[in-house]
Amino acid sequence: MPTLLLVRHGRSTANTAAVLAGWTPGVHLDDTGRAQAEALARRLAPVPVADVVVSPLERCQETAQALCAVDGPTGPRPPLRTDERLGECRYGDWTGRALKDLAKEPLWRTVQAHPSAVVFPGPEGESLATVQHRAVEAVREHDARVQAEHGDDAVWVAVTHGDVIKAVLADALGMHLDLFQRISADPCSVSVVRYTPLRPFVLRVNDSGGDLAGFAPQPKKRRSRRAAASSDAVVGGSTGAA
Repeated sequence: MPTLLLVRHGRSTANTAAVLAGWTPGVHLDDTGRAQAEALARRLAPVPVADVVVSPLERCQETAQALCAVDGPTGPRPPLRTDERLGECRYGDWTGRALKDLAKEPLWRTVQAHPSAVVFPGPEGESLATVQHRAVEAVREHDARVQAEHGDDAVWVAVTHGDVIKAVLADALGMHLDLFQRISADPCSVSVVRYTPLRPFVLRVNDSGGDLAGFAPQPKKRRSRRAAASSDAVVGGSTGAA
């Protein structure tokens, strides 16, 4: 089945200022974030990427553009495909506020302990459950499309946001959304999921420096029972192959 690389955007000016950016326009990568994206592009260079799907927000678009500036093993990267469903949570009245001030709000404790119940305040506020639903729907839909267009061995990238990645990983791990705060997604980190007919496999989480070359498709000597085998967990543990 295709391999999904979930990439969080590089460090942004809002991250540096410790404010909750949400959908605030004009939030760009800072110097560190640009360097992070360029470093990740070099790590991805050995991996053929069939598709790149991106949140519409500037910090994700800039990260994806940096990733695609470095050619892959088969030539230039594909054009970016933007999907609003991978956009940041709409934090409503919390948008643009300092994290230190938000931590004093009663809702903060609910965000930490019972996120599935959270609906952010104000007319533009969104629930975290809605974020998870739209993000999982998006990655599943794109994964099926990538498989149909590029085959089982295809690798594709989704560039999105921390809470979105955590929500997708919680779903892939079979975790309740209330446990998603146990997952970290650092700026420009890579998390890897492979969806199969039986179950998703989470192959990597919050990787900020590991070798990604192993996710390039490997020649297969035998392809019989491939679909069934792709869903099977290795009894006793994997050998470590991507």
